[in-house]
Amino acid sequence: MTRLVKQAFKYRFYPTGEQAAELSRTFGCVRLVYNKALEERARAWHEERRRVSYVQSSAALTGWKKTEELAFLAEVSSVPLQQALRHLQTAFSNFFAKRARYPRFKSRKKSRASAEYTRSGFTWRDGRLTLAKMARPLDIRWSRPLPEGAAPTTVTVSRDAAGRWFVSLLCEDAVVPAPATTAAVGIDAGITSLVTLSTGEKIANPQHERRGRARLARAQRELSRKAKGSINREKARRRVAKVYARIADRRRDFLHKLTTRLVRENQTVVIEDLTVRNMLKNHSLARAISDASWTELRWMLEYKCAWYGRELVVIDRFFPSSKLCGACGAVCESLPLDVREWTCDHCGAVHDRDVNAARNILAAGLAATACGGGVRPQRESSRTGRSSVKQETRRATAGLPRLWVGEKVNGTSSAIG
Repeated sequence: MTRLVKQAFKYRFYPTGEQAAELSRTFGCVRLVYNKALEERARAWHEERRRVSYVQSSAALTGWKKTEELAFLAEVSSVPLQQALRHLQTAFSNFFAKRARYPRFKSRKKSRASAEYTRSGFTWRDGRLTLAKMARPLDIRWSRPLPEGAAPTTVTVSRDAAGRWFVSLLCEDAVVPAPATTAAVGIDAGITSLVTLSTGEKIANPQHERRGRARLARAQRELSRKAKGSINREKARRRVAKVYARIADRRRDFLHKLTTRLVRENQTVVIEDLTVRNMLKNHSLARAISDASWTELRWMLEYKCAWYGRELVVIDRFFPSSKLCGACGAVCESLPLDVREWTCDHCGAVHDRDVNAARNILAAGLAATACGGGVRPQRESSRTGRSSVKQETRRATAGLPRLWVGEKVNGTSSAIG
């Protein structure tokens, strides 16, 4: 059944000198309004124990425009400035709901330069986009067509660190679910092999950052030799940013192709709930883990499964997928990272570490789908006081589905005996 989803279509464009200057001023004003509103909210709370709402911030913005110091805020479109206040309100809502940290100030050098326009801030006519305060439409490179008959509801203009300009058009698109299939796959994420599938297939890690490391090091050496504040240093910084942008673009393209293939071929996709943030504390592996981009891989799988009618199952992070024997269900007590192949002490089965983990992940995910809930391995029994590893090793002989099953996306976890 066809369903409508909001989808962003991102394109590169080339502004004229006048348009670039206008957008640069808008980016600066958006950042200023966001920071000033955040400062006012923080001051009101610490000094008066008073909360400032979006309506009050919007009224304050009107007053700022009337002052001699901030009169330049009236020279740019008011729509991106109002959107900045809405984004700040959303940030505080997420903070109070404990979904995010306290909002931080936007930095001129480190924050993303962007401005968001709603319907009243742009004109869309005959496939040409004209922003407020501009006389000419943007020169957009249409790398792919918009959905037939679609009109953007929100337009976001941005400039990356490499100086490239992008426009993102948010439109409603009709998504047709992929043909149903009975195939299911378990995915074990790794570094040498980016992912290992339960079918036994290993997809090599392209290591985009490592392949571009020599070019990046050369560009960074040139940057370090330039005088701070000079024009040549800015040029060198742009060259470094272009190398980073090329690495990120290639990585994103590879992940899109990989996740699209997995979603098209399988009805059920099972992955692990990895704590990437904690893994990055291992300084020996942090660079390789960042290059693998497991978080982006999971994010792509989540929204593509939702779009195309597939089921994504996420098993618990404590599930011992690598240590669990897929033949007899025994749990290996110790399995260092450098051991890529191991033999089960109970049944003598020889396992490839990654393939065995992927198959165990698939079995746990299918058990979760069949049981309709999540099962977490108990770390310690309050009644017996014995270690969970020994208890689970004894119970594992009865078969995998009785032990651990995973957690569906947006589902709840529970434990059953």
